[in-house]
Amino acid sequence: MSAQPNIEGTCDARFEVVRRVFADNFSTFGETGASVAVTVEGRTVVDLWAGWEDQARTRPWRRDAIANVYSTTKAMTAICAHRLVDQGKLDLDAPVARYWPEFAQAGKETLPVRQLLNHRAGLPAVSDLLPPEAVYQWDAMAQALAAQEPWWQPGSRHGYHALTFGWLVGEVVRRASGKSLGAFFRDEVAAPLGADCHIGLPQSEEARVVPLLLPPPPGPDQADLLAEILKDPQSMLARAFVNPPFPLEAVNTREWRAAEIPAANGHTNARGLATVYAAMACGGEIDGVRVLRRERIEQALRMESDGPDALLPLHTRFGQGFMLSTPVEKIGPNPRAFGHGGMGGSLGFADPDAHMSFGYVMNEMHAGLWLFDPRALALAEAVYQCL
Repeated sequence: MSAQPNIEGTCDARFEVVRRVFADNFSTFGETGASVAVTVEGRTVVDLWAGWEDQARTRPWRRDAIANVYSTTKAMTAICAHRLVDQGKLDLDAPVARYWPEFAQAGKETLPVRQLLNHRAGLPAVSDLLPPEAVYQWDAMAQALAAQEPWWQPGSRHGYHALTFGWLVGEVVRRASGKSLGAFFRDEVAAPLGADCHIGLPQSEEARVVPLLLPPPPGPDQADLLAEILKDPQSMLARAFVNPPFPLEAVNTREWRAAEIPAANGHTNARGLATVYAAMACGGEIDGVRVLRRERIEQALRMESDGPDALLPLHTRFGQGFMLSTPVEKIGPNPRAFGHGGMGGSLGFADPDAHMSFGYVMNEMHAGLWLFDPRALALAEAVYQCL
């Protein structure tokens, strides 16, 4: 277990419990380094960071440190699609092929854009084995997915599109906007909000990146998702997570950081996540910057997929690109809270009823059969105690 480090940053007195829980995470969960941020009514009430950026614990966590947040990126990608809807450039009920003509093959001619966002498209994986470098090659992934036959009848069930979500939604965004997903997110969302979030990290920001520390092997009584994935390398589950077959260590390379992998390689910190979600929590606008219309947010958080997941051995719920609380795993007490977690532990979400946003980013990856990391949930619970 880790000793408690110095906690840096700011925290309103009303939210002192959050500071205490953040400190306790280092001793309770073996945290190495992390940041947590919270806004209420668009105002920052918690902005804390602590710990170390390296496993040897020689480099203190910096205020502006950023890290890869894996699937927490998916919500940022979804926001881009919804912004295009607000701009009249995208219709979620139109066929994907209206924007991406090459998609109209293998029985997907009428598949609607909506099913890309709610994980009902039946395209969680590419069946043909791809070379490792394809994960960095946008056109290769778009072509493979355009040719892919759905693994199930689209709309009949839902299953987590772990990696393909980003290329599917991202290609629609690219066709509808004329910009890559990363460029659209930067120009239309992150930069106007002043949010330190990146999908496709510029070389100029490389020095601020904290490498992720891979999770230790699970104990004998601990659930192991990786073992489930690798039970059958030919299965849909295995293809979804390891096709293209890149190693987890790739996350700490410049090649990974520079690519646009909109389901898995966003780089940010808790402050960046909380800033984006602050707009979502306050009707789509903060500090005079409107990202989405309030009505679009209301549509986006409506549950469209619910129940046993076709891939993950879990109960999952999705709105239009966002994770929702399930009967087993709740983001918070308010059922309309929405956001996304990422492999290893990161989490960002908005609660439009409490007008609250939350971000948590760490470097010590934890593994388990859960949607939301216990460290993040402990912090979120503390936030709600203070509201």
